[in-house]
Amino acid sequence: MTLLPTSLEELIPQRHAVRVVSSVVDRMELAHWLSSYEGGGAAATIPACCSRCLLYAYLDGVRSSRRIAKALRENVHYMWISGSQRPDFRTLNRFSRSSH
Repeated sequence: MTLLPTSLEELIPQRHAVRVVSSVVDRMELAHWLSSYEGGGAAATIPACCSRCLLYAYLDGVRSSRRIAKALRENVHYMWISGSQRPDFRTLNRFSRSSH
């Protein structure tokens, strides 16, 4: 019996879609989002985190920023892709609108 919590890293299979999305976002140039994002979080982390979360959520069939925010608290895949950050639904919504 293990008393220590399992690492999120161990819970995500190596070829899972959440890892693919994370890898794609890591290779993207986010400068245009950084310049257009009006705030509501730490500018250095929120665009990358929100980009990963929104892209994975859309791939997962989740479109509602409230449902994405809930998944960030309850779903291991969302916790992993966000790096355990939890942007609220307003931040996610504001970011998705500013990135159009």
